[in-house]
Amino acid sequence: MSSERLHPRLYRLLLGAFQAYLWLDDDGVTLVDTGPAGSGPAIEASLRDLGLGRADLRRVVLTHFHDDHAGAAAEVAAWGDVEVVAHAADAPVLRGERPGPPPAFTEAERDLHARVAAGLPPAPPVRVDREVTDRDLLDFGGGAEVVGTPGHTDGSVALHLPRHRLLFTGDVAAEYGGEVIFGVFHVDRARAAESFRRLAALDVDLACFGHGEPVLGGAGDRLRAAAGTLAED
Repeated sequence: MSSERLHPRLYRLLLGAFQAYLWLDDDGVTLVDTGPAGSGPAIEASLRDLGLGRADLRRVVLTHFHDDHAGAAAEVAAWGDVEVVAHAADAPVLRGERPGPPPAFTEAERDLHARVAAGLPPAPPVRVDREVTDRDLLDFGGGAEVVGTPGHTDGSVALHLPRHRLLFTGDVAAEYGGEVIFGVFHVDRARAAESFRRLAALDVDLACFGHGEPVLGGAGDRLRAAAGTLAED
């Protein structure tokens, strides 16, 4: 199974150990993140399974520059008239103009990263057609609000679709073992924690994470509960 329907217009793409999301509007498709390098054929196969093709993809929104999220962006951007969207702070890294700052690992995270990133190919440079910042609006899903979530990377973003009470969190938040949790591998843990609390304040029902199972009901309450625990740390 290459995709999983989460909502009448939303599909999760299963890309090995990683994932991305497709949002389907009547006038075209938006891809949120791309998975690692080499995922282009799997993304195309998922589109084909939905009766769609390369020409239906209007834009790719990258939540941040990490290889498991932006790895296939160059492949997909080469398909044709596809707009690549990313935060202005991460755009130079995505273009290959400078290296991205490494995470400030905790000791436990260092061991975890060595395991989960083993064999992950680097993301090839990709053009960024539109640089966004906090509170910008994207033309999909009835209006998708860019929520700046600095801390995971300097230019990490979430996407809030108020009309559908839906949130794409990127990696500031995650799901693990049935629990919504604070993400890992941040460049600035304190800033990421503030970003997490900001997401928890949104009125959402569905949450789609960069890692872990989506929450398909009561997502705002789950995020707030996790943020409350975080505040006690």
